[in-house]
Amino acid sequence: MSKEVATIDIGSSATEASKSMAESNTGYLVVLEKGKPKGIITDRDITMKVVALEKDPSKIKVSEFMSSPLITTDPDTHVDDTVELMIKYNIGRIPIVKNNILYGIFGADELVHHFDELEDKLSRDLIRACTI
Repeated sequence: MSKEVATIDIGSSATEASKSMAESNTGYLVVLEKGKPKGIITDRDITMKVVALEKDPSKIKVSEFMSSPLITTDPDTHVDDTVELMIKYNIGRIPIVKNNILYGIFGADELVHHFDELEDKLSRDLIRACTI
């Protein structure tokens, strides 16, 4: 999980969102309403739901095109269950939330960075299973 999460206020425009993504060098923003996570937008959302539909990015609010309700997982949820949620909902990243507090975000990038650890664990589990 990455503890640094790019966020934006629900009343912000698509233009502000694009600038924020560029500044934070990320392709997503978790949308907050009064500090609580309410949705998520991606660079693809801006492309497909704003630019492609020829909407004025300075006038359309992120609340109008964010993905909501927000699919989240709990900080105590096992990685396997988190990945299953991502597959089920076809999402590339999932915010880690408990009691409306945003703790971090887990994405395919984190999974790739920890692949070696997961591979080692799977190998050990397989060896243990074969020796029982």
